[in-house]
Amino acid sequence: MINPNRRQNGIRTPNHYSATSTTSYASSTTSNKSTSLVNTISRKVLQAFTGCFTPPTDNHSHNSFSYFDDSNLYRPSSDASNSSNSGKRHGQQTNMYASSNNSQHSEDLGKAKFSMADIYKATKRFSPNLKIGQGGFGTVYKGQLRDGTIVAIKRAKKDINDKHSGQEFRSEVQTLAQVEHLNLVRLYGYVEEEDERILIVEYVPNGTLREHLDGLHSDVHLDLSSRIDIAIDVAHAITYLHTYTDHPIIHRDIKSSNILLTEKLRAKVADFGFARLGADAESGDTHVSTQVKGTAGYLDPEYLSTYHLTDKSDVYSFGVLLVELLSGRRPIETKRPLSERVTAKWAMKKFSQGDAMLAMDPRVERSAANYLALEKIFELASQCLAPHRHIRPSMKKCAEVLWGIRKDYSEGATTENPILSQKPKRDILIREE
Repeated sequence: MINPNRRQNGIRTPNHYSATSTTSYASSTTSNKSTSLVNTISRKVLQAFTGCFTPPTDNHSHNSFSYFDDSNLYRPSSDASNSSNSGKRHGQQTNMYASSNNSQHSEDLGKAKFSMADIYKATKRFSPNLKIGQGGFGTVYKGQLRDGTIVAIKRAKKDINDKHSGQEFRSEVQTLAQVEHLNLVRLYGYVEEEDERILIVEYVPNGTLREHLDGLHSDVHLDLSSRIDIAIDVAHAITYLHTYTDHPIIHRDIKSSNILLTEKLRAKVADFGFARLGADAESGDTHVSTQVKGTAGYLDPEYLSTYHLTDKSDVYSFGVLLVELLSGRRPIETKRPLSERVTAKWAMKKFSQGDAMLAMDPRVERSAANYLALEKIFELASQCLAPHRHIRPSMKKCAEVLWGIRKDYSEGATTENPILSQKPKRDILIREE
């Protein structure tokens, strides 16, 4: 059984990092138009984007590779009633769900409605044999719906006296119900009845990214190509939340244990308990002031010190995730020497000294193509980890850069060369307009 994460003042402190996507949840206060924005967003369901991001697969020819173009990748569905010009948000107004006092998922949303009877049947009355994870939020079971669909059923801890847990639960429902993207875990429904709070979400069969980096899936090898694809998938998901929803959504808990992998090693971002609305650029707001929520090791230091939350806080967490992907290490390694305990700081030091290879996961093959890609990804990570948000790139820019790295890597990996004796000169990869 996995130990739940400990929380201190809204910050998840990893005692033993959860190997599942289930962690504790929290909601937060806002400084700008919070009530009206939440009421607005709770009435919206975004249309599926038929042109979801998809990194090139190995069977694609290099000549067929198409560079990142958001005008092609982000498209509203053909029946969207509120489509707008390129660069603006897309959406369609609809009732998301009725009162949560009802035990069923009150608005159909094109999915099945659920009752406790459905949940008992799907989980064989919460059979221990179907238990697949446990975290601060509660317990996760694998279940099967009446139509045969395999789902993950997240049952919250029972504490009717804890009003925050109810708020956290509704925060995740509101966020999941309004988004739909290839790289986000899909919501099928929920139940909120007396002391039961249950989410029915997409079952992603191949565990978390953190499990794979910890070597818990010995039959699966994460080569550098797979790691780049995972980074691209996550970048696409966060870009969608920041840029292509009706109102910006900040995840606030991007980390490897919240990245689920499919059988084909495609990434899906999960756990929206800390998610909240960001500042809308059209209104002139630059940030929202809110108490700090997140996981130690991933927290934006500027957000931590000022309580000013922006989309660049997710960018910082993504920078930590990039270092995890390259090094294989956890963000905080308490058993290592003092100079290596904060992985991002240690890896960035090695990179700045020209010794990036020393920070590379020893399980990844040493080759010229891998080394060149490693240098470029570390360069991107270093800019994501900048101490001030205005220096960090947007998530959309991160996705563009990663696409370029993927393209160059695919072309360079076709020939196997020995590791370069002379380290290449690093290029400045990011230029924000």
